[in-house]
Amino acid sequence: MGDTLIREAALLRDIAPADAAAGAGLARAVGWPHRAEDWAMAIGLGRGVVATVGEEVVATALWWPYGEHHATLGMIIVSPEHQGGGLGRRLMQSLLSQAEGRSLLLNATVAGQPLYEKLGFVLCGAIRQYQGEVGADPILALANGATLRPAALADLPVLEQLDQAATGLPRGPLLRAVLEAGEGTVLMRGGEAAGFSMVRRFGRGLVIGPVVAADLADARALLAHGLQARQGQFVRVDVEDGSPLVDLLTGAGLKPVDGVNSMVRGNLPRPAGPVSRYTLASQALG
Repeated sequence: MGDTLIREAALLRDIAPADAAAGAGLARAVGWPHRAEDWAMAIGLGRGVVATVGEEVVATALWWPYGEHHATLGMIIVSPEHQGGGLGRRLMQSLLSQAEGRSLLLNATVAGQPLYEKLGFVLCGAIRQYQGEVGADPILALANGATLRPAALADLPVLEQLDQAATGLPRGPLLRAVLEAGEGTVLMRGGEAAGFSMVRRFGRGLVIGPVVAADLADARALLAHGLQARQGQFVRVDVEDGSPLVDLLTGAGLKPVDGVNSMVRGNLPRPAGPVSRYTLASQALG
C-alpha cells in the first residue's frame, strides 16, 4: 500500500483493553517480547491511540501520566507493512495533544529518534538492557544492619514515597500494578523501609524493576536477592548507561542485548533523594 493510501485509509481511535492481543501481535512483528498480559497492564495504566486499516490494528502509541506535570510515552509501534506512510507522526501528534501541558519522557529506538527530534525531544541519557538465563547466584551482602522482607500491598504508601524521592514522579498506580502482578522486597534499616525492589512476569521471563535504594550497596543487595534462586530462568533488567550494577548482572549470566536513548520534551523531573532508582520497571513506563 502506497504512502498516500496508508494516510487515507488508516483511522485513529482511542486504545481499549480489547486491543491487548493486537498489541502483542504488533510487538512480535517488530521483535519486541511483550505478551498480551504486558499490554493489558500498560493499557490499564495509561491512555493512547491505535491506527486501524479496516478491522486491523496496524499501529499503537501510549502515554502514562505521572501527576499533572509529567508523563512517559511508549509502545509506539507501526507494523512493518504500514511503515513509511506517516503513521508514526500522526500517532505522536495525537499523544502530544492528549498530554498537552506535560513534560514528556520517552526511550527512543534508533528508527524512532529522528521523528522525536523533529517533534522537539532532546537527548537526556541512555538505557541499556541486560537479559539471559541466570547462571550462578550472586553474592548477597547486606550492609549497616539492613534486612530484607517481602513487600505487601500495605507497604505501598511508603514505597510510593521512596519511589517519588528517587524519580521525582508520583507513580503510585504503576507500583501497585507491578506489585499485584509479581512480588516485592523491602530493605529495612533501623525499623524503617530504606529501599525496595519488584519482580514480575514480563516478555520471555521475568523483569527485575524498579529497584530503589539509598546507595549502591543496598541496590546490589536488592538486585542480588531478585536474581537468587532463579538459575535457568530468563531474566531482564533495564539500567541506565554506565550503571555500577553491570558487573553483578554479567556475573549472573545476563548479557547486554539492546540500548535506547532517553529523550525529554520539556523539563526533567527533579528527584528529591536521598534514594535513587537503579533499575527501571520497563523502558516504556520508566
